[in-house]
Amino acid sequence: MVHDDGPVGPNGVEVRFDDERAVSDAGVVLVATLALRLGIEALAERFVGLGDRVGAANPGRKVMSLVYAMVLGADCIDDCDILRTGRTSALLGGRVTAPSTLGTFLRAFTFGHVRQLDRLLAETLKRAWQAGAGPGSERLVIDVDSFVGEVHGYDKQGASFGYTGKRGYHPIVATRAGSGEVLHVRCRQGSANTQRGMLRFCDELIARVRRAGSAGPCLLAPTPGSGTPRSLIAWPRRAGSSRSACG
Repeated sequence: MVHDDGPVGPNGVEVRFDDERAVSDAGVVLVATLALRLGIEALAERFVGLGDRVGAANPGRKVMSLVYAMVLGADCIDDCDILRTGRTSALLGGRVTAPSTLGTFLRAFTFGHVRQLDRLLAETLKRAWQAGAGPGSERLVIDVDSFVGEVHGYDKQGASFGYTGKRGYHPIVATRAGSGEVLHVRCRQGSANTQRGMLRFCDELIARVRRAGSAGPCLLAPTPGSGTPRSLIAWPRRAGSSRSACG
């Protein structure tokens, strides 16, 4: 908008995003449509249960609010307020949750509840692949990597200093080469050795993609240091017939 009382900024123009009819991130509708087709919110209602803890109500709506916010670039709880700007909330069916409520929801989580989300990921992957997105009988190439996610504050459970010298976590992540789909993820303490838990992680990973419908050969492509050579070189030999197609 151009102000009559004089120029604003170097070009005399000030841009404001304050129209309730405008949507700054309309692309999120594609993610919302896919989530609806896969029934992710209903799955979250089914799998994620916090019992009588504060913030336990409507877990499906809260999980989806977190997913949508992260898709739009949120990396902290306060950033989730982006879902309530303009018409974004209406675009998502009005089913978004306030950041303060999401914070209460996340603080109620224990390790067991994180595993519930892991089950949600596995079932979502299975549904997506059964709908035609899976590799079928073709070769599946999986990238396995770890990274240090820096966090701040002294009350973060499991956060500690690792090889980067920064306080954080050191998760393992497996993604499908080519598409970037996250197939499996496991959080670890920031001080965890790069190879820690790699063998069990790979066992769970291969079992997951097989259940999801991958019937062809599977190639693991770990980054340097993420279990090679001591851990993963011996893994196919000890894997047995159920993993004989993997290497």
